[in-house]
Amino acid sequence: MDCELKKGGQCGDCDQCGRCDLQKQADETLYTMIIYSENFAGILNQVTAVFTRRQVNIESLNVCASSTPGVHKYTITCYCTEEMAKMLTKQIEKKIDVLQAHYFTDSEIFILEACLIKVNTPILLENKDVSRIVRKHGARIVEVNPTYSIIEKKGMTEDIISLFQELNKLGVVLQFVRSGRIAVTKSTEERLDKYLEEMERLRK
Repeated sequence: MDCELKKGGQCGDCDQCGRCDLQKQADETLYTMIIYSENFAGILNQVTAVFTRRQVNIESLNVCASSTPGVHKYTITCYCTEEMAKMLTKQIEKKIDVLQAHYFTDSEIFILEACLIKVNTPILLENKDVSRIVRKHGARIVEVNPTYSIIEKKGMTEDIISLFQELNKLGVVLQFVRSGRIAVTKSTEERLDKYLEEMERLRK
């Protein structure tokens, strides 16, 4: 559908960029990829290059140290087909320093995001709807000064976006930032631990 009619385009020409949400194929799903690698410089470039070669846009990316010493965890989200998700994880696992790569749908993992919203304090104090919206979404105000206030919210992506959109309609938002997704699997077994145990057994 023409973005000019829907007003949903990111660049004004969906036929050219292909990134507009309206252009996503019906069989594309938001997949979360959890990748474990050794902590060496340059791994992130190698991982993101796999997405670039396949022309898959990364929606969010979070990198942190895992509970295993010397191992880092990458949590990446992207819209693609399941076939593409399989291909991406297989290509990533071929990288020398990558230990494991798996893809998941939202129903297979526990998800959390966080955001900070800077709002105009005079409007916050004047308009009672601002505080009402904050309470409705389970957010909290963590900083208040005469010029601006900071609202913090943790939860699902949809809840965070909904909070921002409601506050933004009131003209109170000065800045908005959200973190990348963090996630853990619902599986009772930790695949990385089993993999490392097997590698240790083979070394003996």
